[in-house]
Formats: sequence, structure tokens, C-alpha cells
Amino acid sequence: MAVVAKGMWCTMRPLLPVVQIWDLDARRWVRTLRRSPVKVVFPSGQVVERKRPPEKQPRKAASEASSLAQRQKPPHQTAPSQTPSTWEEAGLRYDKAFPGDRRLSSVMTIVKSRPFREKQGKILLEGRRLIADALKAGAVPKVFFFSRLEYIKELPVDKLKGVSLIKVKFEDIKDWSDLVAPQGIMGIFAKPDHVRMTYPETQLHHSLPLLLICDNLRDPGNLGTILRSAAGAGCSKVLLTKGCVDAWEPKVLRAGMGAHFQVPIINNLEWETVPNYLPPDTRVYVADNCGLYAQAQMSNKASDQGWVCDRRFLKFHKFEEEEEDCVDIRTGKDWFPELEVQSYDLDWTEAPAAVVIGGETHGVSLESLQLAENTGGKRLLIPVVPGVDSLNSAMAASILLFEGKRQLRVRVEHLSRDRNHW
Repeated sequence: MAVVAKGMWCTMRPLLPVVQIWDLDARRWVRTLRRSPVKVVFPSGQVVERKRPPEKQPRKAASEASSLAQRQKPPHQTAPSQTPSTWEEAGLRYDKAFPGDRRLSSVMTIVKSRPFREKQGKILLEGRRLIADALKAGAVPKVFFFSRLEYIKELPVDKLKGVSLIKVKFEDIKDWSDLVAPQGIMGIFAKPDHVRMTYPETQLHHSLPLLLICDNLRDPGNLGTILRSAAGAGCSKVLLTKGCVDAWEPKVLRAGMGAHFQVPIINNLEWETVPNYLPPDTRVYVADNCGLYAQAQMSNKASDQGWVCDRRFLKFHKFEEEEEDCVDIRTGKDWFPELEVQSYDLDWTEAPAAVVIGGETHGVSLESLQLAENTGGKRLLIPVVPGVDSLNSAMAASILLFEGKRQLRVRVEHLSRDRNHW
């Protein structure tokens, strides 16, 4: 505002409120208040100079200084080495894994991958019983990882010569184990060769002229159960064609419950080489589970072929009339064979027999049907109630194998009676 005073104009501005110094943000002045003074002047005029603290060295310089100090250390002050410690107890020498030991993880990476497993020729066995069965059958152990020495003492000591024994924490075994309740011991073995294995004498004594051929079985649980049934029925051999799950996969080994070391298993075969593993005069029979449809169609139609009565087989029946004018398909490689259907409970074991079990998804292959026709085999029908699509492949294999065992036992009894009669 303007005010006139004694002929002069004056301008007056309104007074602003006074801001107290303590109302200001004190955080802005923290660094200023914490500065270290260079000189302190007292009222008496005395001046005291203060020394500045030494400046911090950069990280690179500090690391170089520490490395130099490490080099200048006397020999007795070197850091402890991270090498495994060797122990001996009850005649067993073993190593204790140090923190950060990667031997267990590196081996598990190999045995849990099929390509690496086949390349390295190693398998993984878990549990004392499975490991004991493998040692008894002549499997070659390489490394044992265990959490308690008592687990190693339960194994035959004479089989452990030259085997690496490594004691690890139970938590490490639990991290790599596929079991719900790990048993604290894992064994790495060389992949068994059926020619060099020594199977139990009892199993060899009860062996029958009965073989099993697994065709395109991809479920590990089913394959393990089938191997148990084959060992229980007394099969002389089990053949696995290409396309099947690896018989030495950990899941198959768990489901097999030791059957891998009671019956010879030949893995990853081409169909062209399968006849080389069959005894002379063997007849190949294909499992058929098409139910009452196939039972009513006891003809040789292609529509009721196969293990699972799949709709893809009905396509062959649909176009049969259209193919009559074509060239005979039997002359080609992919000719579709015509097999006679027979109920599984009728006699089919008069000669050495091989049963083909296919996967539940794709059924049996064309090559298996061709092999069955070439050997004079048939399709074995397992009747099921209408409305039921198919049996589980493991269940069907068990039915057929134990039926074959029953027929062979009856034949032996008849022969013994005839001999006693004469």
C-alpha cells in the first residue's frame, strides 16, 4: 500500500511471519552438522589442529592387498583344503563329502536322463533290498551314496571291493530321491548285460518256454508291473522293442521290485532282429482285447485286429471293399496280416510261445502282426463286458502269462500220468 508522509510517497509491505529455525527440516543439515573440523579455536586463542582419518581404499586395491597378505602367510597358516576326508570302520573305507561337494549331483544328472544314461552305461538303484538283489545277480556297482554306515554293512562286503563309498547328508539324498520315504542309500551300477548276469537258481529252475514281447509300451508303471508278472510266471526272457520306455528308468525299477534281476531283459530291439532271440519253432501270439465285438467277428477281418479295440482299426474294415481292385497288399512291406482269433483259455502252448503286449494308446504294431502270421500264431482274445473299452496292459499281460503257465503245468501233469500208466 502507498502512504503519503510529508509530501513523500512511501511503500509499505505487509510483514511476513517469522519462521523459527527449528521449524526447518533438520534432515537437510545432517551432513553439515557432522563435518569434522580441521581446526578448533578456543577463547584463549589456542589453536588445535586435528588429523584427518585415512581415506578408504577402493575395492580393487583392498583385494590386491588381501591377496598379497595371503601370499606372504607362512606355510602353517594356509587355509584348510576342501578335499573329502577318508575314514575306515569295520573294514570299510569311505569318504565324507565336504560342504558343496558336487559328486552326488553330477552323477544324478547322468542317471536320470535317458540319453546320458545310455551314453555312460549307468543306472540308479535306490533301497537296500533292490541293491542287494542287484549284487546277488552279478550287477557291477560303481558308487554308493549313503547317510549311515549301517546301510552299507547290511550288504555283502565281498561285493564292495573297488567300489567308491561316499557318506553324504540324508537331506542331500532326499533332494535327489524319487521315493516318498527315502531309505538313505543310493547305488550307481553299470548297465546290466543279460549275458553276464547270474540269475537266481530258483528262477532258472522254474523257467518256462514262455516269452514276453513288449511292443510300444510307454508307461513306466505298466512296464514295471509287467516285468514283475513275467518273473512271477516264470518267463524265460523279456524282449522290448524300440519305442518302449527304458526298462532301466528309475520309475520302472521301482515298479519292478527286483524283477529286473530275476528274468533276462533285452532292451531296444528292432523288429527285424526279434526272431534272432526266439527259440526254434516259437509261435508268436498277439494279445487282443477287443471284447465281444471281436468274439462275434471270429473271422479274419482286419477290423478286429490289435491289442486295444481302437477305432483306427475300424478304418481298415471300412475301406476293405475299395481295396479289392488294388494290387495285393500282401506283396508289399505294409501288408496287413489276417490272424485267427482264439480265446485265451484254450490251449495255445503246445510249442514255445511268445506273447506280444502292446501299449494302451497305439496298440500293437503292424510288424508284430506280421511276425505272428509268419510263425503260425494267433490273436488271443480276452473277453470283457460290453461297454468296457480295454483292460490295462499290465493286467492283460498278467492274465495271459499265468494262463500260459497253467496250461504248461497241466501238460506236464498229463505227460507224467501217461508215463506212469505205461
